[in-house]
Parts: sequence; C-alpha cells; structure tokens
Amino acid sequence: MKEISEQQAFQKLAALCARGEHCQHDAQEKMRQWGLGEEAQARVMERLLKERYIDDERYTRAFVRDKVRYNQWGRRKVEQALWLKQIDKATARQVLDEVDDEEYIDILKPLLKQKRRSTKAASDYELNMKLMKWALGRGFTMDIIRQCIDVSDEDEFLD
Repeated sequence: MKEISEQQAFQKLAALCARGEHCQHDAQEKMRQWGLGEEAQARVMERLLKERYIDDERYTRAFVRDKVRYNQWGRRKVEQALWLKQIDKATARQVLDEVDDEEYIDILKPLLKQKRRSTKAASDYELNMKLMKWALGRGFTMDIIRQCIDVSDEDEFLD
C-alpha cells in the first residue's frame, strides 16, 4: 500500500470519524496499515483526540447501544469485544453498568422463545441445557438466563 503523509492521514481519519464513531485502536490500526511512523501516529492521534474526532467514551456508548439493542448481545460478549478494541476497563464497565438487567431480560426472552421452537431435545432438561448453552454463547450471564428459563415448571417457561 502506498505510504501517506501525516496530514493526509489526519484528513482521512477525520473524515472517517466524522461519518461514524471510531476508537483510538481503530485509528491506530489504519495508520499502521498506511505505513505511518510511530511518532507521526502519535501526533495524528493527539490531534484527533484534541479536536474530539475520537472519544473512547462516546465510542463505547455507541458500541454498547448498538450491540445490546440491535445485535442482541449479552454483557459478556460486549465486554470481550470492547477488550479487543482496547477500550479502558473502567470506561467499559461504567457504560455497561448503565444497561440494567431488565433490558437484557427483555432481549433474551424472545430470543429463547424463538430458539426453543427450533431446538430438538429428548427431554425438557436437555432442551433447557441447550438453551442455556446457546444463551451463554451470545454473552448473557447465568443470572439473566435463570430469570428467563424456569426449569422447575414447564408451563411457566418464557411466559
């Protein structure tokens, strides 16, 4: 890939960030791909932060809102994705704590109801275990899953 100048990198990243939220990690990856030197990367990043094109807290809020409400991910899966984006743990925890358990329950109940219809199992126990495993894979915590699956009474399931 053709190397670009520091000014070109700033202009490209400013345009990119103006169209949608991006974190520092995303911008640094782009600059590495473009072959920009580390010192130039630091100057560009400083300017992007100073002019508020990039704000990791703002990015985290948008990311969490998108992944929880639209992609219907659970807390653990969102935490992992934020960790991969190298978002500060305190920032991630603060934003994730703003999403209450009721919102996760409202998301998980219809998902489990739909999954239940398409899951084959020899017994109710096996069905519930498959549903729990599936919900864990989507990043929901066991306390949320337990509130959505009542293993003691078949008729109460997801009503």
